[in-house]
Amino acid sequence: MTHSFPIDVYLLLVAVGLFAGVFGGLLGIGGSLIMIPALTELLGPDQHLYQAAAMIVNFFVVVPAVVQHRRQGTIERSTVVQLVPLAALAVILGVLASEAPFFKERNEPYLRLLFGLFLFADSIVEFRRLFVKQPSERLGLEPPPAGDRPQRARWRFTAAVALPTGFIGGLLGVGGGVLAVPLQRRFLRVPIRSAIANSASMIIATSLIGATVKNYAYVSAHDASLRSFVLAGVLIPTAILGSMMGSRLMYRLPVRAIRTLFCILFAVVAIRFVFGAIESIQTTALAMT
Repeated sequence: MTHSFPIDVYLLLVAVGLFAGVFGGLLGIGGSLIMIPALTELLGPDQHLYQAAAMIVNFFVVVPAVVQHRRQGTIERSTVVQLVPLAALAVILGVLASEAPFFKERNEPYLRLLFGLFLFADSIVEFRRLFVKQPSERLGLEPPPAGDRPQRARWRFTAAVALPTGFIGGLLGVGGGVLAVPLQRRFLRVPIRSAIANSASMIIATSLIGATVKNYAYVSAHDASLRSFVLAGVLIPTAILGSMMGSRLMYRLPVRAIRTLFCILFAVVAIRFVFGAIESIQTTALAMT
């Protein structure tokens, strides 16, 4: 597959890996929200292929980030241990849902549409979180350390974080950090940097499990094609480098400003993605009449 790339496309794919790694490491989001739209623009629509490849790359993006977060002491191990089992189960269910007939073959644009709507909704929610302060923020308060938080109904709150994070991650091929970070803030009262570190730690498990299930399904459905592995192989080296850079920058740069720019980017990409999917759906409908 790499031999079929013109040199300019190959270099752009390398740049995509770097860009996804930097912001994945910086924000604890894995990188799929950058990779999948970028691959669609460069290579044309093929949502299942890109999700399969991106889920492999996500694992390599978060490992260097987790190493850096561990050095900084921002990972809350007890929280991660509670999140991972439910998130792992949910990511399998999400991948199986993405492989349902409603999202396969000529119905693939519906999966792209869902991805675009999710991306747009995330940008709106993130804008609100950035510019509408929560009560604790207005009072200048920060969530207490993990050991000082109330433990009553802990598993119920853990499920509220892990289940949607894992399911959406498996369904759309994303790391899940875009959900895991705000949900930890909302239900578990985790400080922002620890929420990002916990999210990256959780994605190590969910991306590995999700990538295994998704790529097995892709290879089985495409005559043992290894296209997703080859594409991931192009993206991984610079994604690792980018993740190392991004996870370090998280402790040096104003995350709020970066997230603002990212929200704008996500909103623009989401709109383009949604309209592209709708156009494909309409074209398919006309071809069938």
